[in-house]
Amino acid sequence: MPILYSFRRCPYAMRARLALAVSETRCELREVKLAAKPSAMLEASPKGTVPVLVLPGGEVIDESLDIMRYALSRNDPEAWLANDDPDLIAGNDGPFKHHLDRYKYPERHGSDPLIHREHAMNFLRQVEDRLTMSPHLAGKGRGMVDAAVAPFVRQFAAVAPLWFEEQKLPRLQGWLADFLASELFRAVMLRPRPWTPEQPPLFFP
Repeated sequence: MPILYSFRRCPYAMRARLALAVSETRCELREVKLAAKPSAMLEASPKGTVPVLVLPGGEVIDESLDIMRYALSRNDPEAWLANDDPDLIAGNDGPFKHHLDRYKYPERHGSDPLIHREHAMNFLRQVEDRLTMSPHLAGKGRGMVDAAVAPFVRQFAAVAPLWFEEQKLPRLQGWLADFLASELFRAVMLRPRPWTPEQPPLFFP
């Protein structure tokens, strides 16, 4: 059975868990305490970031999008791979994530959070425009791009929730609310204890 090293609140790990869950790819879930990363994870992936998926044969996949595509290539009951948009995901993972980090953690980056918030909003307005054409980012049903982007939009919204609610982004706000209320999202947001070699395995989904 594959082993997934994860961290509940990390948006990269979150989107990996979403794809593993929707594809019914059963694995052993090992929650990581970032301040004390387990040696087994670091041996598998020395870069030390989550998620890390260790396959039964020993192959290691340590990029979230690669984990998503691996899981969905095995079983894709909702046709997520057909509802993809690599360019939009690149905009999310590149410029939007850059500005999100500097908005959320200004003390860490020595940044002006309001300047970076406005730059991040440029991407969210693009998402808002996309949602005028369909209820999801690549069609009528949720797909790869929705699962890849939503955890980061969730993180942005949580920095200043009241301010976010006041923005003129009705379609994006509705799309995010539906995502957060979904059974799939609730299923991947379980609260496991940090993994240790001594504890019984926790299987997911």
